Amino acid sequence: MICKSIEYKNYRNIEAARIEFSPHTTILYGKNAQGKTNMLEGVYMFALGKSHRALRDSELVRFGCDSAEITLIYEAGGRTSTLTMRIYDGHKRIFEKNGVRLTKLSDLIGNFRAVLFSPDTLAIVRDGPGERRAFLDVAISQLKPVYLGTLKKYNHILMQRNALLRHAKAGGGAPAIFEWSEQLAECAAYIAKARSEYTERINRHAKEFYRDMTGAKDNSDGGDLMLRYRGTSRIGGDYSDEARLRSIYLAQFTENIEREIMAGSTQYGPHKDDIEITINGHEARLYGSQGQKRSIAVAMKLAEGEVSREESGEYPVFLFDDVLSELDYIRRRYVTSGIKGRQVIVTACDPATCRRMSQSQDGIYQGYSYYVKGGTAIRK
Repeated sequence: MICKSIEYKNYRNIEAARIEFSPHTTILYGKNAQGKTNMLEGVYMFALGKSHRALRDSELVRFGCDSAEITLIYEAGGRTSTLTMRIYDGHKRIFEKNGVRLTKLSDLIGNFRAVLFSPDTLAIVRDGPGERRAFLDVAISQLKPVYLGTLKKYNHILMQRNALLRHAKAGGGAPAIFEWSEQLAECAAYIAKARSEYTERINRHAKEFYRDMTGAKDNSDGGDLMLRYRGTSRIGGDYSDEARLRSIYLAQFTENIEREIMAGSTQYGPHKDDIEITINGHEARLYGSQGQKRSIAVAMKLAEGEVSREESGEYPVFLFDDVLSELDYIRRRYVTSGIKGRQVIVTACDPATCRRMSQSQDGIYQGYSYYVKGGTAIRK
């Protein structure tokens, strides 16, 4: 998959800009607060279907304007396509593919695939379960649009069921809880199975990336990086049988009604699940060093790219938002040497380090560089 170009109109601090991307590495460099991250965010919008930074679409429209537009041209499977995002009336967002409006988010997700590295990537390892669930949901949705639809349905049912539980707690009774429980169990089984399978797939690649990145240093006592999907339900680690999962979830939702009414919320299900990340047999979030956590986060993101290639036959586009400055020399060198042959779009204050990402064997730089200032991008 190759991102060929992108054009912005009244997006964030960008009045008008167009960038053509190298099939190798494109560097967006310049001082802070000039629009580099905004430009990268615009690319990722078409993979995620929304901003990964803004809470409201109105934040994406240039100050003083009531509409914004981004057009992305990309190549996948040998075919060139165009995706357009428009925000109008200050907050209403629509997407189009080749001029045809996409009515559902699941119609968009999966067309253009990208893996994002940012300073927040470390949160996958450092922070709570919500960060790891979000990592899984974004990655799987790009490969299986039906997953996104099921996830949205699950969250809607969960919201309705929680409202009934709160109503029952207040003494209002809620006989419909059982009906919602059946629907929730069906969605939960699909989501948990998909997440578990995906975790197993990235685990295989992440282990290798981590080992290569750290050498024998972190593995000298025979330990290793291990990723396991862990649920709050009585599943026992076996997520292979969706019918079995549905039965377990339904039993748990129905047998613990009184407890959930007291809590006023659903206490079991994929919305409570996590990825268990251990290194040398110890939980990385609690006992890993900062260096280990960075290595694990990078390894998981690189593994995301490998699984995407396995699924589609093509690598996704790799987006690096000022992340190389967060890595030490060894990890930075590993990343820059390990992603040759993939398309990379990277932001940086100093482009020198990034240029090594796209050097041929004779040391010739094969990529493009743009100097970003005040929302403009000037090819250098």
